[in-house]
Amino acid sequence: MYRKLRLCSNSGGFEAIPDRPRALDLAAVRRSFERAGIAVVDARVMLIVGLDPEVTISRTGRLLFKTKDPAAAERAFRDVERHLVPPSTAGDPAGVPP
Repeated sequence: MYRKLRLCSNSGGFEAIPDRPRALDLAAVRRSFERAGIAVVDARVMLIVGLDPEVTISRTGRLLFKTKDPAAAERAFRDVERHLVPPSTAGDPAGVPP
């Protein structure tokens, strides 16, 4: 679960931080986005997801949304959340077909 979206300290976008620290299986998250036809840049320690707005996902689950529009950040958050895969799962998020 995530805390509410909030404006980043530098006011350049929005961020969502997990309530509790969580590790993400970035390779599985990347595959989930790619299966959905969404472009992803895998920078090893983070993913850069080609949504509108662009989203950066860290291994620790921190999400950064490159927009100053709170409604756009909220829409992107809902899109991203269904693709997040913790390492303890079988590698596929619930509800996303292979």
